[in-house]
Amino acid sequence: MSQTPPRSPAQVPAPLVRGANGAVVSPHHLATAAGIDALRAGGSAVDAAIATNATLAVVAGYMCGLGGDAFWIIWDPTAGRARSLNGSGRAARGATIDAAHAAGLAEMPKYGPWTITVPGAIGSWGEAHAAYGRLPWADLLAPAIELAGGFAASSAWSGAIESAASAYGTDGDWARVYRPHGRPWQPGERVTLPALRATLQRLAGEGPTDAYTGTLAARAVEHLESIGSPLRSADYAAHRSDWGEPIATGYRGHTALSHPPNSCGPLALETLNILARLAPPPPGAFDGQGVNDPRWVHLALEASRLVLADRDAFLTDRDAMAPGALEHLLSAAHADELVARLDPDRRLPVPPATLPRGGGTIYLATADRDGGAVSLIESNYAGFGSGVVDPQTGIAYQNRGAFFRLDPAHVNALAPGKRTVHTLTPGMLLRDGAPWVVHGSMGGEIQPQVFAQVVSALVDGGVDVATAVAAPRWSATPPAHLAPPDRTEIEDRYHPDVIAGLRDRGQDPQVIGPWSSAMGHAHAIEIVRDAADPTALTFAAATDPRSEGLPGAC
Repeated sequence: MSQTPPRSPAQVPAPLVRGANGAVVSPHHLATAAGIDALRAGGSAVDAAIATNATLAVVAGYMCGLGGDAFWIIWDPTAGRARSLNGSGRAARGATIDAAHAAGLAEMPKYGPWTITVPGAIGSWGEAHAAYGRLPWADLLAPAIELAGGFAASSAWSGAIESAASAYGTDGDWARVYRPHGRPWQPGERVTLPALRATLQRLAGEGPTDAYTGTLAARAVEHLESIGSPLRSADYAAHRSDWGEPIATGYRGHTALSHPPNSCGPLALETLNILARLAPPPPGAFDGQGVNDPRWVHLALEASRLVLADRDAFLTDRDAMAPGALEHLLSAAHADELVARLDPDRRLPVPPATLPRGGGTIYLATADRDGGAVSLIESNYAGFGSGVVDPQTGIAYQNRGAFFRLDPAHVNALAPGKRTVHTLTPGMLLRDGAPWVVHGSMGGEIQPQVFAQVVSALVDGGVDVATAVAAPRWSATPPAHLAPPDRTEIEDRYHPDVIAGLRDRGQDPQVIGPWSSAMGHAHAIEIVRDAADPTALTFAAATDPRSEGLPGAC
């Protein structure tokens, strides 16, 4: 397929940087710098991803951390293939529905000790490093250790702390660790996280297994058991990350990859399968104000609601899904059936679904001079997660278990050793069988929607990665926890005619302010191949202006 120069049809506040030796994108400039330093030291894309993610665990702990989960897509240039790595944790062996009821739970709460599953991120770092790392393990954690000794509070940091305080309270372990002055952080004030720094130092010296079978694991279980969590040492010791194959679908001559269940990757590809059956707007409709075609946006919103209903009906731990369910979701026949239900001129009743709302997640991508690439998403779920922080280790624990249900008939019913469904959706777009764009976004239930919007902008619109990640977005989202996605949101930067056209079709769009994190943080790296020599690579990188990120290239 011929390569035409991508258009950049509108000025957007998203710098596009280029390099010949590698690139890193993340939602925080200090983390991007850590990843670039790893590449400059001769590290692989995996090395850069670990250094970036570890740094984000310090400076963006309100979205990710050592107590979170991770999903990876890794392009192995030597083998010429992509691999998936599932770094999500499992429920405790004692986490039965009856045990939850005995603990006084009528339904799964959003916060607290019962929402914590075994944190899988650290284990996934170790697995990826063992397979593809070049630099010493300790070197990758060094930037995070340094920054845990002191970094400057930003407005995003202070705002996230105050938002979390409204959920977790202003006393207790969480507040003592993250709000030690009993007041909001001031811009530029020095933040220190001594307990987290000591934990990172221990991981650097002992390796990632210490978090599951060593001293760190013993301390984690001691603390979690003391506050009522069902997690025990056997649960930590049994944890493993799982290697596999990404799932894939075609989109107008390209191949879109994402992560298999328990990720929401199938929903992203299912959405693309629907859009691929619709005539796209002309390339000129895609610009820095979104897509100037109300019919297209309306149909994409309707498709997203159908897809989110499938999430509620089908997605959970892959080992617990019904036989053939994944194949059904990705099938051409299912896409045809969903397309037949769409009405281009009016909004349809929302399919029944009960979806957890929101999330706290980071997305990062890396690429190295040898052609290796990483698409990595890591998360606490709701801000700092469960609200449980161990003051001795500084680890804030995720609350992914909030996605479980205490209804034994629900596909995502709580069960011992089970992985819950995750919103996390990393992406990689291939052209001519090789990586073209590494991309993804945070954003809870809207991740598959942002995924599809970015891919469509790149493929249908021919825009550059900076325009694709910075353009205003729309979403179908639940208005409350465990509600159907019947709310339509759209950024006020969008084409006015599109907003009006959505109203005419009954979407009742809620217009939100510009550059809202509620629309996700999308980041992307384009891998540019010389037409005369496909092995000669350069890189173009862009981060979402909705975040604190800056792209890096070397």
